[in-house]
Amino acid sequence: MSGATAYAEIQTLDFERVVADYATLVQRIAHHLKGRLPASVQLDDLIQAGMVGLLEASRHYDAGQGASFETYAGIRIRGAMLDEVRRYDWTPRSVHRKAREVTEAMYRIERRTGRDARDTEVAAELGVSMEEYHRILQDSVGCRLFSVEDLSEQGESFLEPASEGEGEPVDHLTQDAFKQALADAIAGLPERERLVISLYYEEEMNLREIGQVIGVSESRICQINSQAMLRLRARMRDWLAN
Repeated sequence: MSGATAYAEIQTLDFERVVADYATLVQRIAHHLKGRLPASVQLDDLIQAGMVGLLEASRHYDAGQGASFETYAGIRIRGAMLDEVRRYDWTPRSVHRKAREVTEAMYRIERRTGRDARDTEVAAELGVSMEEYHRILQDSVGCRLFSVEDLSEQGESFLEPASEGEGEPVDHLTQDAFKQALADAIAGLPERERLVISLYYEEEMNLREIGQVIGVSESRICQINSQAMLRLRARMRDWLAN
């Protein structure tokens, strides 16, 4: 179904028809997110939140923005699911604190050296052993700070649709600039981190499958994924602080 066709139908049909057409999209996104969340997060809760996001998408979609309805709805559905998870954030404060410390350490090292911060350098900057550093990364896997979606939401909230009467040219320039900065930051990741991010977010492979492709354990892929997200946060630090 094309974006224009979907939009025309959504304008005239009730939400039950929208659900019938896009329920599988909600379920697919829910299963993908559930794969990286603790068992305490229920799939049904994610799907219910996703349906709310689908409803919001059907109300706010603007075909004139260029994106297809499915693409736009997918963004809103993921956002609604992430909001649901945030309401019941299970991550201890100590995990968030240590994650921020790793981000700041990476930022300082890369500012000093002008290159990618190495594992050993980050551990030394933090004054911890490599074992402890890897434990911090492992603990951070489920932390809500570590997703491309959350990075996007924190940078000028460019995923939110403009309300009627809004959408000044300067806003679009800022949004485009942030998206380009994020794309550049991802492109500049170390090769292995960039590969993990690509397989996880673009190919929608789970961590076990990525480990089989790269030839390392699933736990190591978890660490690489967390480190990549922390590195992105460090490199997008000025944007996310605004």
